[in-house]
Amino acid sequence: MARIQIPLDMLTSRLNLGERFSGLSSGTMSTRFANLRPVSEFFDFKRLSKPEDFGVMQSRVNYNLGHFSSNYSVVFVMLCIYALLTNPALLFTIVFVTVGMWVIGKLDGRDLEIGPHRFTTSQLYTGLYVIAIPVGLYSSPWRTVLWLIGASGVLIIGHAAMMDKPIDEAFSGEAV
Repeated sequence: MARIQIPLDMLTSRLNLGERFSGLSSGTMSTRFANLRPVSEFFDFKRLSKPEDFGVMQSRVNYNLGHFSSNYSVVFVMLCIYALLTNPALLFTIVFVTVGMWVIGKLDGRDLEIGPHRFTTSQLYTGLYVIAIPVGLYSSPWRTVLWLIGASGVLIIGHAAMMDKPIDEAFSGEAV
């Protein structure tokens, strides 16, 4: 049976994904949020309109994803916080694993002695994972991740498609 080769570069080159995400890792958090746009500009209801066709929508999305990238990052972080607060089992699992690994790391490789019992770090990690994996599966992390992808995609791409370019930017791309 022959293998199917999917040319991912050909599929993603139209969207300029490599170029779009190259700036994410190049700076610190303070430089990332330095171009945070004001809320009045982000929620300018006078500029909301339905795009006439797909070409207009694509140019709006390309412009707005670059222009409001920090605002969209804040929206994504707010959606992540909301998802964790509405899924307490997942929040408990994340806190449990983080605190457990921190406590085991504080032992610096020494054994934990509780009364007459002695536990090695490998036994502690095994016990942590034996408890965390079923609780983590119960907390349905995939549902939360898929909800985050869907909700952020609808909100961010929807906003980027509906928000019209400013007047000065709308005419800058046209030839005279």
